[in-house]
Amino acid sequence: MKVYLLSLGAGVLIGVIYALINVRSPAPPVVALLGLLGILIGEQLVPLAKRAISGESVSVAWFHQECTPRITGIENRKDIA
Repeated sequence: MKVYLLSLGAGVLIGVIYALINVRSPAPPVVALLGLLGILIGEQLVPLAKRAISGESVSVAWFHQECTPRITGIENRKDIA
């Protein structure tokens, strides 16, 4: 969680600096960011489908272990605290 807060704080600081020097932010609009999130989620549908088709179990624990880190960028639970 600390990494996310630091990232947000850095972004806010840069936004303030941009506003002070009258520069428009090069950041993409929210629609583009949602599209990127969709790509990350879509990438996880293929391993999920392969696992289901092969008859292996698809559990919440498996999803959290295999898919969630790729979507969120958090590799282990220590990064959250």
